[in-house]
Amino acid sequence: MGLSTGLMAQRPVTTNPNQQRNQQLGTREDPEEEQEVDGRRPLLDDSTKQVFGPKTSLYFFEKDIKRNNLILYPQDTSLTNFHNYDPVAKSGWKYQDLGNIGSAAKPVFYQIPDLIGTRSGYSAYDIYYHAPENNKYFDTKSPFTEMSAFFGGGNRNMLDIAFARNINPRWNVGFDFHTIKSRKTLNPTARDDNMVEQTSYSLHTNYRTENGKYWFLGNFSRMRHRVNEIGGIIPPEVDSTSVYFTYEDAKVWLRNTQARDLRQDYHFYHEFKIEDGLQLYHVFDKKSQDMTFESNLTTTDSLYFPPTRYNQPDTTRNFNEFSEWRNEVGLKGTFGKFFYNAYAKFRAGRMKNKFFENDDKFNEVYIGGQLVGKISEQWSLTADGEYLLPGAYRLHGVFVSPWLELEYTKALYKPTSVQQIYMGNHYQWDNDFNNTGVDQIKGKLIVNFDKIRLRPNLTINRINNYIYFNEDRIATQNDGEAFMLMPGLIANFQIGRKFRWDNEVIFTQVTGAGGDAFRIPKFYANSKFYFDSPAFNENVYIQFGVDVRFKSDYFADAYFASTQQFYLQNSFNIYAYPVADVFLDFRINRTRVLLKYNHLNSGMMKQEGYFVTPDYTGYKSFIDLGITWYLFD
Repeated sequence: MGLSTGLMAQRPVTTNPNQQRNQQLGTREDPEEEQEVDGRRPLLDDSTKQVFGPKTSLYFFEKDIKRNNLILYPQDTSLTNFHNYDPVAKSGWKYQDLGNIGSAAKPVFYQIPDLIGTRSGYSAYDIYYHAPENNKYFDTKSPFTEMSAFFGGGNRNMLDIAFARNINPRWNVGFDFHTIKSRKTLNPTARDDNMVEQTSYSLHTNYRTENGKYWFLGNFSRMRHRVNEIGGIIPPEVDSTSVYFTYEDAKVWLRNTQARDLRQDYHFYHEFKIEDGLQLYHVFDKKSQDMTFESNLTTTDSLYFPPTRYNQPDTTRNFNEFSEWRNEVGLKGTFGKFFYNAYAKFRAGRMKNKFFENDDKFNEVYIGGQLVGKISEQWSLTADGEYLLPGAYRLHGVFVSPWLELEYTKALYKPTSVQQIYMGNHYQWDNDFNNTGVDQIKGKLIVNFDKIRLRPNLTINRINNYIYFNEDRIATQNDGEAFMLMPGLIANFQIGRKFRWDNEVIFTQVTGAGGDAFRIPKFYANSKFYFDSPAFNENVYIQFGVDVRFKSDYFADAYFASTQQFYLQNSFNIYAYPVADVFLDFRINRTRVLLKYNHLNSGMMKQEGYFVTPDYTGYKSFIDLGITWYLFD
């Protein structure tokens, strides 16, 4: 008996919400998959041929197990947004990067940290890291392999491989492997003059006892992310021979400078059923993050940095090692239509730097809990909270109904380690910042017509004591309050039988004494118009269309490589510029292929190109190719 079958008596099994959404939108699925029942296709067809497929290799997430709400997901064979393959594009372009895959990136919109305790603060490469708490765990009826390759114009390449297999019906093992190799888009000197080289992998396993009382999920993850920094284009006002939008011939600041981010995580979750409606669980984490920055100051690279030299006159070598241990122990279970959880958590860690007098250590104790009431399949209410002794907390509530969703968060979270203390070669500080407070309200209306889906939404933020990096590139705390009013709309239209038009618009108004610390474009918009239909007697599924993204002009944060932080600036306007991409996504059986022409409107606008960050230009015209295919035996 398979894992999912054994679990049905213990936990509610929910269908894949993404599959439900595709059905509502009229997205076409593999006709073979429609014949499946209860998430499983018969393993033998009428000709006794084995038929392993996307729904015989299911996966699930730890967060759902922890909440007693197991969701079994089939493998994704949909085409929607398949052409947006790299992480920044996949986010809906809601990250600001340096114009290349794997470059430093930050969210365009303010985000409340997931962790209210001490964090490292080195988050420029978080978007490229496959965090262990988000890992997939598998139940496979046959050995399963997923292979994805992305060949981007200008030698921007990505490779992703996933493998899993069941040792027996209750024990699965597998691994994931990822690489990024991105040639410099600005001033490369050779074909293999890469800006970014990343290798990451994870090993994972899950096991459940025959009586279903004990369950173990574990994984090990490692990422080595190396960036050959360029420092951006030298402004023409600094060097009259430097010209923007020459790309390969651009004059850049840095040629002998490198940043590295090495992460390793050991993570496991296990639970034991004490009795019906009551389980004991434990979560363990051991994490480390090593951040290294090196630059040869005997070369022209020294012109990029301020003249200050605190540690070494000829070489900048900033090294910071952040490590932590975490143990969480809790009780959870179900009572009628309610799920409950109560836990205690202990974190211990340190930031290590050879120029610190002593390691920056921390010990943190948390208590928290959660209550989920599922009134029906479409109505639910969730309340959870966490308190960090002393002085930091997070309260969170969610209401879900068929036509309205509401969410409220109130939090007080600690500064990051790098905001509190830093000792590099060019900057040093030792701060005693207060915690940052935030109140956030989110609301969304759900309006569905026959061929129209509307999602009007509103986010309101109130933030005080916000910490950021100022124009002098130094961590500082704003003692004023900032208010954000963010109405938005997601609108999807079915036009006829074969055309679709998907849109998202967000308007952001920031006010208050602390508002100047947030640099967010007033208007953000994404629009996609495309043909969506099967072809060749439904042997091929095709999506073909144009993607347009737009942000209004704003003084976006600049990036300083030495501290690996984005900082405030008031001199470089990232002007408004629509970017159009043409794409063709198609699927033959279960193999998906993408073709994408980036920046279709290059040379058609008043400006020669566009910027994503001060002194970093966005893509010129590139053709990208990608392919994903599955093996089920």
